[in-house]
Amino acid sequence: MSNEDLVSLDYEVFGRVQGVFFRKYTQAEGKKLGLVGWVQNTDSGTVQGQLQGPRSKVKEMQEWLKSTGSPKSRISKAEFKNKKTVQSLEHSSFSIVK
Repeated sequence: MSNEDLVSLDYEVFGRVQGVFFRKYTQAEGKKLGLVGWVQNTDSGTVQGQLQGPRSKVKEMQEWLKSTGSPKSRISKAEFKNKKTVQSLEHSSFSIVK
C-alpha cells in the first residue's frame, strides 16, 4: 500500500438496485480496486454498505456507485456519510451480507 490515507465511508444507493446483481457487481468492483468492506440489501429497497481503503480508490468507488452500478441497475442517487480516516482496515475482504 502507498502512504496514502486510509479512509472508511458508509454508503447507500437508491433506485432500481435490488434484483439486478448490484451487490455482486459492487463486491467485484471493490475487490478490483483493492478495497475492503461490505454490501447488503435493505428492507427499504436500497443497497447499503461500507468501503475502506486508500482515499483515491474509495473516491473511485464512490463515482462507480453514483453512476455505474450493475448493468441492469438504475441509480437515482447515492449518499455517503461517516467518512473518516482510519489507521488500519477493519475488514479483511469485501463481502456480501445477507
